[in-house]
Amino acid sequence: MLKLEDFKQAKKRVDEVIIPTPLIYSQPFSDECRNKVYIKPENLQRTGAFKIRGAYNKISKLSQEDKEKGLIAASAGNHAQGVAYAAHMQGVKAVICMPAHTPLIKVENTEQLGAEVVLHGEVYDDAYAKAVELMKKEGYTFIHPFDDEDVIEGQGTIALEILEELPDADIILVPVGGGGLISGVAAAAKAINPQVKMIGVEPEGAASALAAINEDAVVTLAEANTIADGTAVKTIGSTPFEYIKKYVDGIITVTDYDLMKAFLVMVEKHKLVAENSGILPLAALRKLNEKNKKVVCLVSGGNIDVRSISSMINKGLIERGRIFSFSVQLPDKPGQLVYVSQVLAKLNANVIAVDHNQFRNFEDFGEVELRVTCETNGESHIHAIMEAFRKDGYTITRIN
Repeated sequence: MLKLEDFKQAKKRVDEVIIPTPLIYSQPFSDECRNKVYIKPENLQRTGAFKIRGAYNKISKLSQEDKEKGLIAASAGNHAQGVAYAAHMQGVKAVICMPAHTPLIKVENTEQLGAEVVLHGEVYDDAYAKAVELMKKEGYTFIHPFDDEDVIEGQGTIALEILEELPDADIILVPVGGGGLISGVAAAAKAINPQVKMIGVEPEGAASALAAINEDAVVTLAEANTIADGTAVKTIGSTPFEYIKKYVDGIITVTDYDLMKAFLVMVEKHKLVAENSGILPLAALRKLNEKNKKVVCLVSGGNIDVRSISSMINKGLIERGRIFSFSVQLPDKPGQLVYVSQVLAKLNANVIAVDHNQFRNFEDFGEVELRVTCETNGESHIHAIMEAFRKDGYTITRIN
């Protein structure tokens, strides 16, 4: 397996193309989990993600003969841009196979770097199968996104930077898709400090690493269903699996709702935008059992489609109790809308939408259903609103 000196040599290579991403201390996330949380913002990296490290390290080590064959890769987006950028820097042709529903920004960025993009299938595994088919047909040199020690070696350079800046880090949280990132980071970190705790974070709907650990063998999930498209991988890499067994101390899974909440805090408090896969470690903070530790969250990428940002913010607001929608049955007589608005105004809830429908309730013609959406300040504020209506004899039903 890779040794510390391997990662140090890789660091010299990747330093040619990466930009510094110093740790950012996060007071908001620290307060939420009662630890000292630091963000490693690889979303600010060249090409918008950590993948440039592994791709550039791999391609730099290829023979001239392999480069001249042309390169092919499969990717949900970030590896694509890493390979495309590295190939462009070295004047090599690159073909990238990506899932059909890859965010447009990732497709466009890959093409702008000079690579040919082939869209195929629903998830990474489908795109991978297409890439293998083209490799056999055209004789391309394959650049695997995670099941390759040269790629793993490049990703591990992140650990050297983290522990140089924060040598007494207690825990490092790392996103897990195919497993290449955590393999490199865990191996390098443990080589420097065997006591640092390495924890991988996966989406619940695509937890292939956790499934492999539970079965003690690489398994293929029936599906990969998550908004974290960059980690929607049904089968963990066989090489990463060996590294994970040796160097990783545990795996945490998070829901899509956890991701929405973390995304909102990241944007609102730090003014940083990250993609759903990138914020997996931040979403896992509340699930840590440890307290008063120095925790580094590796935010792996920031290539999110602009159209998705609005949706993530709105859903994050709902999940954190910042937007509250409810329905209430009211007597079908004048003055009821005024009553509801007065209750909400007294509690400083700002109404943003109202649906007053006299024809929705067919059980009691003396009542009407009112649906209201308002801005609130969290769950305690919502409970205060519900209690105020209850005291007046009204029962409200929460819609979201």
